[in-house]
Amino acid sequence: MKIILIREVKSLGKPDDIVNVAEGYARNYLFPRHMAVPADAGHTAELNNRRKKEELKGEKLLEEGKSLGEQLDGKQVTIKGKVGQGTRLYGAITSADIAEAVQSQLGLKVDKRKIEIEEAIKTLGTHDIRIHLHRDVIAGMQVEVVGQDAGNTAS
Repeated sequence: MKIILIREVKSLGKPDDIVNVAEGYARNYLFPRHMAVPADAGHTAELNNRRKKEELKGEKLLEEGKSLGEQLDGKQVTIKGKVGQGTRLYGAITSADIAEAVQSQLGLKVDKRKIEIEEAIKTLGTHDIRIHLHRDVIAGMQVEVVGQDAGNTAS
């Protein structure tokens, strides 16, 4: 009997897979536990529609990622950090700081979780970062960290 899996079944496959199983296994185990549905015309059409929507959504996300990547690639943002001894910062520049700087200086919204920093930014100067906008789109940027005296920010 052909069925469409709703949830992952360890020995059969992943959701939306169409597989052949014994009729008793489907009727007595998979269907009552809402792990699968029969692969009839209605369910198959529903599966095809869902796949088309996901494909269109994926294409849209890719286009948005490419567009944002072109706007970000090669750009530079400047972040002020509190300087300790020499060129060392008191804290580190985080991905949230970078996302905020991109938003304020370039007017582009970037998710802080997509920003990849090779090693913690704890010194003044220019640092290269990568932003994963889509699995196929990665933008490279630079972050310039300039000093801000720690004594001037006392309240």
